[in-house]
Amino acid sequence: MSEEIIKSVAELQSHYGPPGDLAVDKEMTSLDAHCRRFIELSPFVVIATAAADGAADASPRGDAPGFVQILDDKHLLIPDRAGNNRLDSLKNLVENPNIGLLFFVPGMNETLRLNGTALLTTDPKLLEPMSVNRKPPRTALLVTVDQVFLQCAKALIRSKLWAAGSQIKRNSFPSLDKILSDQVDGVSQSEADHLIEESQRIRMY
Repeated sequence: MSEEIIKSVAELQSHYGPPGDLAVDKEMTSLDAHCRRFIELSPFVVIATAAADGAADASPRGDAPGFVQILDDKHLLIPDRAGNNRLDSLKNLVENPNIGLLFFVPGMNETLRLNGTALLTTDPKLLEPMSVNRKPPRTALLVTVDQVFLQCAKALIRSKLWAAGSQIKRNSFPSLDKILSDQVDGVSQSEADHLIEESQRIRMY
């Protein structure tokens, strides 16, 4: 392993130089009209959490645009829809309430970064309005905003994430049922396919 490893924040900042004024000044501590609208349009957010020991996790959440509810300029509500019950993000938040969110809007190269804290709520008054097919989420994340800003478009421009020409041919990468049958002892591809199909058909919400 290379010995040329950065070992301090001071060394890191010296290596890169200071951030531009705009990169610092754009940071806000609450949601303005533009941030609110971005969240309303977003069908997809990545949630970053860390356990008490610092072990990190990033997890996707997606639903129809508007699934993340804006309660006021400092608070969001994110439903936890049916999943695999690993509960990685939720267990982390019970131990350590710090949370990072990265919102995407299809067709937009900018993203919205939000950092704050989150609590898990089971309050029916908050969960019932988030029902889909008459099924409320089991819990929701009540997020308090500490820091929020729009991230510039460079990463998505470089990646061409939304460009049709960037989409791979689906048969160029194995299907999930094939991958699971290779990775999990004792699970056949047909069994994995059945479990995936059943989950997507009856346990979406």
